[in-house]
Formats: sequence, C-alpha cells, structure tokens
Amino acid sequence: MMIPETERNKAKQKRPLQHGPGLGRPPKVRLRTLFRVASVACGIQFGWALQLSLLTPYVQELGVPHAWSSIIWLCGPLSGLLVQPLVGLMSDRCTSKLGRRRPFIIGGATSIVVSVLIIGFSADIGWVLGDRGDKKIRAVVAYVFGFWLLDVANNMTQGPCRALLADLTGKDHRRTRVANAYFSLYMAVGNVLGYATGSFSNWFKIFPFTLTPACSVNCANLKSAFVLDIIFIVITTCISLTAAHEQSLNAINNSPNFGEGGSQNSSQENEAFLWELFGTFRYLPGTVWTILLVTSLTWIGWFPFTLYDTDWMGREIYGGEPNEGSNYSIGVRMGSLGLMLNSVMLGITSLFMEKLCRKWGAGFIWGLSNILMTLCFIAMLIVTAIRSNMNTVNNLPPNGVVIAALIIFTVLGIPLSITYSVPYAMVSARIEALGLGQGLSMGVLNLAIVIPQVIVSVGSGPLDQLFGGGNSPALAVAAISSFVGGLVAILAIPRTRVERPRIQH
Repeated sequence: MMIPETERNKAKQKRPLQHGPGLGRPPKVRLRTLFRVASVACGIQFGWALQLSLLTPYVQELGVPHAWSSIIWLCGPLSGLLVQPLVGLMSDRCTSKLGRRRPFIIGGATSIVVSVLIIGFSADIGWVLGDRGDKKIRAVVAYVFGFWLLDVANNMTQGPCRALLADLTGKDHRRTRVANAYFSLYMAVGNVLGYATGSFSNWFKIFPFTLTPACSVNCANLKSAFVLDIIFIVITTCISLTAAHEQSLNAINNSPNFGEGGSQNSSQENEAFLWELFGTFRYLPGTVWTILLVTSLTWIGWFPFTLYDTDWMGREIYGGEPNEGSNYSIGVRMGSLGLMLNSVMLGITSLFMEKLCRKWGAGFIWGLSNILMTLCFIAMLIVTAIRSNMNTVNNLPPNGVVIAALIIFTVLGIPLSITYSVPYAMVSARIEALGLGQGLSMGVLNLAIVIPQVIVSVGSGPLDQLFGGGNSPALAVAAISSFVGGLVAILAIPRTRVERPRIQH
C-alpha cells in the first residue's frame, strides 16, 4: 500500500532531519555513544523488575483479592494506549533547546522517582491517614495512585528513549538493530539487578528506617528496594542524556539544508495529534500490519506471565497464600531469583541478536522465539499439575520441582530478548520509509502492545477465579496466543535484504 503523493510530500515537510547539515543524512554516531545513550533502559527496567516481581504479591498482602490484582495493572496498558503515542508524536514536534526527546525523558524519570516513593511508602501513608488492623483501604488507594503514576511515567519515558536511538542511527537499518540490541541488553542488566534486589530479604537491616509500625519486614524490603531504584534511575538518566548531542527542532529547521519544504509552519505544528496518529493507520503497508498482529499475539502471551510469575511460584510451587505463613513470601523471593536468571539469559541473547537476524531473518527468529515461549508455558502447566499431586513436609516443594521452575524462567529469557528488540527495529525501519517520525512509529507499535494488555488485565483475574483461583487458565491462553503469533511471524513476515554499511567503532 502506497501513500498518495500529496500525503507523502506533506509527511516529508513535517519530518525533520535528525541531525546536522548535509543531504539529509545524519553523521554516523559511534557505537560506544549509542551504548551510553541506551543505558537509561537499565534504570527504567530496574524499576520495572521490582514492579513485576514484588507488586502483585504486595498488593495482595494489602488485602486486594487475587482475582482483582490484575485490574490494578490495567492502568499500564490504558496509559500506554494514549500516553506513549501522544508523547512520541509530541517529541517529534518538540522545539525545546534541550532537544526533542530529552525533555520527555527527564520528565518521565522525575515522575518515576515520585511514583516509587508513593508506592514504597503507601503503608505509611495509609497509617498516617488512619489505617489500623487488617483494613488498609487508605494504603491501597495510595498504592494504586502511585502504581498508575508509575505506569504513566514508564510509558512517557520509554518511547522517547527508543526514538532517540532511532534518530541517532538514521536510515541505517543494521545500526538500528544494533541500537535496539544495546537497549535490550541494558534492559537485561536492569532486570538482573532489580530481580536480585527483590530476591534479597534483609534490606530492612541495611535501611533500618524503612521498618515502621505500619510497615512490616516484607513492606520494608519493598521500600528499601525502591530507594535503590531512585538512585539508579538518576544515575542512568544522567549518563544517557550526556552521551550524545541532540539538536533542537528549531536548529534543524533553520538549517539551510532542511529537506524540500524548508521550515515547518505553525499550522502544521498545531495539527491534532490524535487525528494524525490514527490517520497513520490508513497508510501502513501489509507487512507493518503483520508485525503489529504478531506483536499483539506475543504480548497476549507475555502479559499473564508478567502479571503472575512470582505469584505462580508462591502459590502453585510453594503452596502458600499471602499473609498466611512464610511459604508464599519464600516462593516470591525464589520467583525473583528465577526472573534474575531469566534476565541473564536475556542479556546473553541480546549479544547475538543482530547476527541471528542477519543470518536467518528477523521474522523467522521472532517466530521461533514465540514457539519456544509456547513450550515454556506448557511446561509451567505441567509442573503445576505435578506439584498439585504432591504431599510434602510443611507443604514445601521438592528441589526437583523448584529447579524445573527456575529452568523455565531462565529459558524464557531467550524469547523475551527478541520481543524487546526485533519488533521495534522492524517497525522503525518500515515507518521511517513512509516519512513519519520515530516517536510516532514507537507510539504505533505500542498500541499493538497495550490493547492486548487491556484484554488480559480485564479477563485474566475473573478467568482464573472461574477455574479455581489459580494462574493456570491465563497461562493456557498465553501458550495458545504465542503459538499462533509464532506461526504468523514465520509464514507471513517476508525476509528482506540486509544492508551492510560500514560501522564505526
């Protein structure tokens, strides 16, 4: 599908050059510079790791039933549905002297700091407002507000981060894949550090001020982990934002070599963002629609695991319940260990990502990774069935079951690495060919991620409750969806010729 000539010309006029003078092609940025720019992903993912491993169990300890815990996660996809596309489009048009992407990255990082403070101190906030005993309604309200603010902040930050990398790599598709592999690698490092932090049970001894009458040991450990998160996000954001020069949009527009249409006029700057965002879908070629479909199916697979990974370990493997004995909290910490191993595998896979895609084709590699996801989710269902038929001392699982669960978590790091990098690189290259901004391209792809997450958030809790309150029904849906997505990726995404430009080191 081709964009009409008049629309293509308008898109070219609206699309700024990414850097400097010349014939509209940015000078190549060194790989080590791209590596530093991508470091902000490490700080963002550190907080995500804490959120994914600790917050579903923690909200149940505050008294929210398991069937409703997924509803709290609904803000993530809902905010991503609007926030990330709009932020991406606004960053394409931003005229700040700091550059187009930096103001949004700074604002998002600041919001992350505020939100994790609210989450970490939610029990104390509830206590000050009058919570006593088992009823922690005010703490839950503070927690939900902080949680939703954190999701908005993450969506506000991640899109401009990836768009900045795409700006720096220009139309060099190989460099775009390398930059996204760096981003994925830093996500893995952030995951490892975050999950390792979540699996340690004595943070309250290192930060004794976190232990208060309103905040027990588990709560104090969570609070301490988020204090570390604040330190980490500040450091990595500073490293990323000082790594490379980013010209402001006004400086680019005033360049004598700015495109065919000269500087952009104010009426173009003030166009309706939502109209342009959803109007973009009219011009997407079939391959981009296929990528968006596979992305949606992939995330229907990932999101149940993301919601319930440590909860699955605490309930199905260790046979515990929140606020009842120690089995559940032991299982949550063991789940965090499994997610740390998952992230180590994610980082290792990221190192070989570009070579694998160059040799076999990105669509084929993506499809194989989804098939591997399916096998892992089926293995989780099998382990759950085996564990449910066991009678053990103190209801603790045998070592073999725990090791099997940890192996599954570890192997899932391979497809997760591909999910974090390949779709972004593929959409970035194809959207760029249409004359659209990189911020907008990240927003378009994000729609294919968050819509499935809304479906899973609304449906997984009631579905699990319908079948007895466990996590198995959601994992079964995840296995089916990832398998279908893998078949579509292998059969329907064409393998394109790979350009091999000379790379500066």
